[in-house]
Amino acid sequence: MTFRGDADISGRRKATTGGRGGRIAAGGGLGSLLLVGLFLLMGGNPGDIGQVLGGGGGGQGQLPGGQTSTLEHCQTPEDGNIHADCRVDYAAGSVDQMWETILPEQAGIDYVAPGRIVFEDATQSGCGAATAATGPFYCPADQSAYFDVSFFDQLDRLGGSDAPLAQMYIVAHEFGHHVQQLEGTLSLSNYNDPGEDSNAVKIELQADCYAGIWVSHADKGEDAWLEPVTREQVTSAIDTARAVGDDNIQQRSGGEVRPDLWTHGSSEQRQNAFITGYNEGTMAACDTLERGVYRS
Repeated sequence: MTFRGDADISGRRKATTGGRGGRIAAGGGLGSLLLVGLFLLMGGNPGDIGQVLGGGGGGQGQLPGGQTSTLEHCQTPEDGNIHADCRVDYAAGSVDQMWETILPEQAGIDYVAPGRIVFEDATQSGCGAATAATGPFYCPADQSAYFDVSFFDQLDRLGGSDAPLAQMYIVAHEFGHHVQQLEGTLSLSNYNDPGEDSNAVKIELQADCYAGIWVSHADKGEDAWLEPVTREQVTSAIDTARAVGDDNIQQRSGGEVRPDLWTHGSSEQRQNAFITGYNEGTMAACDTLERGVYRS
């Protein structure tokens, strides 16, 4: 998936780069790091790391710290096709562009863009300390999305893809959590009350569906930043949605499939949620909480 050479990115809100912050006591070995990263990849709270590892976590932190500057090397659309951090930054701008129109039209809510921080090694968020091991996440405390692009390299270990659209899907998913924050529903997600029919799963599936909405709109209209999306690119995003399904993660970590412990949904559920958003392109099609408040 590529950005158009004539895309007007001049007015975008630029991401901030984050420096080294605190450290999360994540335990030893790749298994623990991967578990932490997967928990946070699709919206887990860094403050809840202790629940995942069975020990102490990052705790409640301060507002984002260690921030240095914007991504100065991200100047042209082509930079987004070359550099992963620029791709994240530009994808965020494209997602903002879509929600600025769709959220007021379909939900009657004004869109306020979230903060976006691209960090290296470690940073501090309003939800606690974050490292490269935590992967991308959204923090409702400071209404910001955090991305360490090195985490994309781990996706293929789960059968996913680190192709450009797969990476952008993750950005769109985290921004979907911000939309839920604006809707007042994100707080319904409770990782202490898991299960295949839990609100935690419903919130995550809705964010997947919202990411699908973005893909369906991202290449449309004269102001679109992206070249036409191909079937192969959509497949890469679908593969990644499947890869981060709870059942796939449980199996690959050597455990049994336990639907009663799910917090993000099965591979099939996550795939179907993304496809629904992509095919339908409306918030009403993503009403996993069955609120019935959206305008088609």
